[in-house]
Amino acid sequence: MAMGITGGLFTAMLFCLEVGRRIGVRRMANTSAETRTGKSVIDAAIFALLGLLMAFAFSGAATRFDTRRQHIVTEANAIGTAWLRLDLLAPEAKTELRGLFRDYLDARLAVYRSLPVVPGASTEFERSEKLLSQIWQRSVHHIGTEGPTATTTLLLGALNEMIDVTTVRFVAMHTHAPTIVFVLLIIMALISSLLAGAGMAGTGRTEWMHMVCFALTLAATIYLIIDLDAPRQGLIRIDRFDQVLYDLRASMK
Repeated sequence: MAMGITGGLFTAMLFCLEVGRRIGVRRMANTSAETRTGKSVIDAAIFALLGLLMAFAFSGAATRFDTRRQHIVTEANAIGTAWLRLDLLAPEAKTELRGLFRDYLDARLAVYRSLPVVPGASTEFERSEKLLSQIWQRSVHHIGTEGPTATTTLLLGALNEMIDVTTVRFVAMHTHAPTIVFVLLIIMALISSLLAGAGMAGTGRTEWMHMVCFALTLAATIYLIIDLDAPRQGLIRIDRFDQVLYDLRASMK
């Protein structure tokens, strides 16, 4: 989707550049040098605003990408710690819970493999939530049967962290820049193209190289922002960081 949006934006920016150039050529004959100087101040302010908006959007998208990557490591650590603390339970309880842990991690991995297809991811997410509930209930049952305080503190604490991180990751997956930000970015890019085209009117000819470079640079930057904000589709992907979860699953013997 991001590729289609930026492709359309690139074409629209080229169109706006040419329209702005033609308008500028028509108006140059009736515009004094002083008026053109006054307009250049407005142009500079709009270009500066576009640059500031793009900088903030890029910074926010990069921060969210890095946060999602850290959440993967946090989830792997939480599940791995809880898995190790199952050794505190009796052999029968440990065997039962380890089976549930394997199924749970399989379900979590299926969630991430299904994205960005929402129906499939939602089904696997519901399955993982049910398994997590079973893990908690069976852990409480076994701890209540055995009764050691140290086991209760260590195991339930690790399970709590495991539960908390699922909520954190769910919220992070659904946290994106507001749509109005991307709409404003696109509008500002088109307005800037129109003004840039008008500024090129003094050359008397169409400067295709400069126009293509201007449109391509802005469109590519906006694509990068959109792609960073949706890291499970497009060119910039966070999937490879899921390897820590796959490695953890492989270690669950």
